[in-house]
Amino acid sequence: MGVLSGIRVLEFEAIGPGPFGTMLLADMGADVIRVDRPLPPSDLGPKTSGPRIDVTGRGRRSVTLDLKQPQARAAALALIERADVLIEGFRPGTMERLGLGPEAALARNPKLVYGRMTGWGQTGPLAERAGHDLNYIALSGVLSGIGPAGGKPVPPLNLVGDYGGGGMLLALGVLAALLNVQRGGSGQVVDAAMIEGAAQLGAVIWGLIASGNWKEERAANLLDGGTPWYDSYRTSDGHWMAVGAVESRFYGGLIDKLGLAAAGLPAQHDRGGWPRLRAAFEAAFASRTRAEWCAVFEGSDACVAPVLGFSEAPNHPQHRARGSFVEVGGVIQPGPAPRFSATPSALPARAPGRGEHGAAALHDWGFDAAAIDGLVQQGLGVSNSNPTEKKQ
Repeated sequence: MGVLSGIRVLEFEAIGPGPFGTMLLADMGADVIRVDRPLPPSDLGPKTSGPRIDVTGRGRRSVTLDLKQPQARAAALALIERADVLIEGFRPGTMERLGLGPEAALARNPKLVYGRMTGWGQTGPLAERAGHDLNYIALSGVLSGIGPAGGKPVPPLNLVGDYGGGGMLLALGVLAALLNVQRGGSGQVVDAAMIEGAAQLGAVIWGLIASGNWKEERAANLLDGGTPWYDSYRTSDGHWMAVGAVESRFYGGLIDKLGLAAAGLPAQHDRGGWPRLRAAFEAAFASRTRAEWCAVFEGSDACVAPVLGFSEAPNHPQHRARGSFVEVGGVIQPGPAPRFSATPSALPARAPGRGEHGAAALHDWGFDAAAIDGLVQQGLGVSNSNPTEKKQ
């Protein structure tokens, strides 16, 4: 069920952006088999406590193969022959050394979309170097603009490199390449690099720089907290309200709701008056609780919203009305998005354990019982569960 129903995706175990990009495809209905190592790597990425809370691993099934073994590589190639998409997130050259690189894969399956997720890209002087989200966005230029005035750059969680500039870029590229195949084109490699995806997320900033409307120092611009009417303010109970009153009509509503219309404040775009404006906003917001300010701004177009914690957000009326958050395996998490009117996405299944339903997945992808039994007998770690059991 879903807009990508019938699309087969073969994912090789990784962390961060690759699984997130694959999650997006699985949420849209793609049939995903993940090839896991027989045992988890001991020091790879943040640690979780099992598949139940592996949110980005949801919606797929797992087969465990030791790709160092010839029989396992042969099984992986057989899976590649049946796949529409392959996604891997190893360092450049790793899949080639395993005999599973693009040349071998496309020779077996000329229509395959071969998605590659790395930080630096497949080429260039840094291609072989290790890194994480913060390193990639540092070199993209984006990190330099995030943080307080006069302070150090602040990591924006790992949303800009891993997920926005990584997994989403990968999913977009894969879908574009799939569309090309469906139009009669050939398969190809999708080289998604987080350093480039992060730079793309900052495209508007390069435009502002070229127009002379962006200063390189932090917290000195419209979108980085430099203006008093695009920032967050502490309330009397220690919470925060986010203000985004950019346009003059929304700014007027902000001033009115704060009770500052008669305060003789400087004009909105009088940069010299911004310190006075900020001080007035700080004092006003500090005079009431977050709940009280929410009541004040209810129904207004002043572009003010409470800053909700991760545990609070799912309970907001907007999310509840749309069902934006779902419960999977007892874990509250964001639901599939975007919404499709004719082919809605189903509630995803929790992430699989290693090898869980592996035999059933292989059966669904065209392996016969003898081939599956052969893999099990070779000790390749394929779970020998009921071959007729389908993905939930």
